[in-house]
Amino acid sequence: MSVIFKVEASSGPYQVQIGAGLQKKSTKESSFSIVDELVAKLWSKSVPQDGFFVQATEQNKTLETSAQIIEAMRSKGIQRGSHLEAFGGGIIQDLATISASLYMRGIDWTYYPTTLLGMVDSCIGGKSSINVGRYKNIAGNFYPPKEIIIDVEFCKTLTPSEQVAGLCEAIKICYAAKTDSFDQYIKNFSDISLPLSSEQLLGLVELSLLTKKTFIEEDEFDHGPRLLLNFGHTFGHAIEAATNFSITHGVAVGMGMLAEIRMGMLLNKNNELPERAKHLDSYIRGLLQNIPDMVNTIQNLDVALALEAFKSDKKHTNQSYVIVALDQQGYLERTSIPVTDDLNRVILGIFEWVKKDFLL
Repeated sequence: MSVIFKVEASSGPYQVQIGAGLQKKSTKESSFSIVDELVAKLWSKSVPQDGFFVQATEQNKTLETSAQIIEAMRSKGIQRGSHLEAFGGGIIQDLATISASLYMRGIDWTYYPTTLLGMVDSCIGGKSSINVGRYKNIAGNFYPPKEIIIDVEFCKTLTPSEQVAGLCEAIKICYAAKTDSFDQYIKNFSDISLPLSSEQLLGLVELSLLTKKTFIEEDEFDHGPRLLLNFGHTFGHAIEAATNFSITHGVAVGMGMLAEIRMGMLLNKNNELPERAKHLDSYIRGLLQNIPDMVNTIQNLDVALALEAFKSDKKHTNQSYVIVALDQQGYLERTSIPVTDDLNRVILGIFEWVKKDFLL
């Protein structure tokens, strides 16, 4: 069984296919492949073995790596009518988006996400982010693939942490929507245990992507409602940086959501969460319990470094911090808060809470 739908974009619609057993070694003539080197080893019979292999680390998500890819494409004789394929998670997707958009002013590409996070979230929307120097995700663009092929069988080799990362992003998307997506998620997926079955994965990916599709088609370039999908990211990115990226992105976003829920309580001077937020808070805490050695890992959080990373987030202005927090009813809203020493102490206190008490 597979599900097929289209996402409308200013550059034209692109197709998404979700299924099991969809991997193919070669799909396009005159193509060039970017492949996560670990995926190439784990799925040697399913992904190209003659592509450009990348170790999928934050240190490689750079303009320098994109330049190497572009050079390799040129040396292979890739032309404007050629096609790029990308096999991997979010880091591979970022590199492919940048490289495909820049090569000869843009060539078509196909994305095969191999992580649950890539399948439920980042694969649609066409957005890339690249690190430059010490600045995370400071450069990027919008350049969606022509086709996205999601084979949930790739999830069979994911670690518990990688599965949790995807689930954190999926529930974030559903929570951000003012539809019944969050209720559907809680009803169908809140009690499932890891690892997920192919049937569960198919339903989860479909729900998450169809929900995100509404944000993208309403606000393709991140000027309005789509910005709510940054929930958990401002604190999450800081947590990633302050643990030297020993915590994966999706897991850090889960922790960031807990931090931003707490921030919302402090801003609204609430001692108790709205009912809707209670379900989210409880679910994320339960998810994070699935990660081996979670407590010991977070104890390595450098709270001073986390605050500095928080301050440098690109969503802020010179005078204000911009975060996504909860309103009085538990729905998401973007909030701009003037920067003060007192506010910095509050944020530092939230990072200290994350380090010591967030799973209690």
